[in-house]
Amino acid sequence: MADPREHTKDRNVFESILRKIPGFKGYLEKEYRRDSDALQREWITDRLQQAKRAIDAKSRELADAAEIDALPMFDRLRGKVDKLIGRVQSASRGYSGIFDLVRIDEAVLDRVYEFDANLLETCDAFAAELEKIGDSDWPPAEAARDLIGKTDKIEQLLDDREKILKGLD
Repeated sequence: MADPREHTKDRNVFESILRKIPGFKGYLEKEYRRDSDALQREWITDRLQQAKRAIDAKSRELADAAEIDALPMFDRLRGKVDKLIGRVQSASRGYSGIFDLVRIDEAVLDRVYEFDANLLETCDAFAAELEKIGDSDWPPAEAARDLIGKTDKIEQLLDDREKILKGLD
């Protein structure tokens, strides 16, 4: 899947001409935000789904080695990652469509857009840590507990994003 940060590089000549029509540039910018928002959500959820495989692999390894004490923490971690994926998929859109009743201020949109870029980086780093859980020097339960704490921090980021969109921050 393409990196959503590269989305705007593929504008064609027709779009470049349309951008010169008064009023149409703003419409296109909102369309780009909409496309970027959808691409980012898809990229983050795909990345987390892919990284979740490491949790399953480590759980199987622990079960095969009869080290079942850590399995509840891995089940909890998997559940937290699933919840995180669901929240990313269902998060409020960071733009207003043409016919939306509630309009979002452009300054707020810019803030959300910047926030979303940070969220993408944070989720990517978190996924990379998930993928290395099998290589951790920590006891398995401790490694899972640490990653659970990181899911809580990402959920707090999603809460903060909602506050920005609702005008509470």
